[in-house]
Amino acid sequence: MRFIGDYEAKADAKGRVFLPAAFRKQLEKADEQRLILRPDLFQPCLVLYPESLWNEMLDALRERLSAWNGEHRAVMRQFVADAEVVELDGSGRLLLTKRKMAYAGIRQDVRFLAVDDHIEVWDRAACESQLAAGEAELGERLQALMDV
Repeated sequence: MRFIGDYEAKADAKGRVFLPAAFRKQLEKADEQRLILRPDLFQPCLVLYPESLWNEMLDALRERLSAWNGEHRAVMRQFVADAEVVELDGSGRLLLTKRKMAYAGIRQDVRFLAVDDHIEVWDRAACESQLAAGEAELGERLQALMDV
């Protein structure tokens, strides 16, 4: 599954926010009922993974880790500890916990950014700042990555 789009929404006082309809339709079409939400590893945002992708990621991680290695167990523990299952309510809303919102700096204005097979959930202003900072260098980065 590949997501495309960039949408804005507002979180209510309880942290509920509507998942954009385009994403909901894609998830329904793929028969994905549940999402996994966790803080991003590299940016101050949250990441929504379809449950099937999350399971694939965990399987790939498990293949590289040894249950007999303390460092490996700590990596797995930390990776899954901050993850939570998210199900949409009947109105298509998901709940962002206060802890997750604080991590991402989300107050009310939310930006959903499709990034291939997952969705990033940002504070709107932070997302705009992050995208603007990398925009000027994007062409050069792509050129270097693609060895052109």
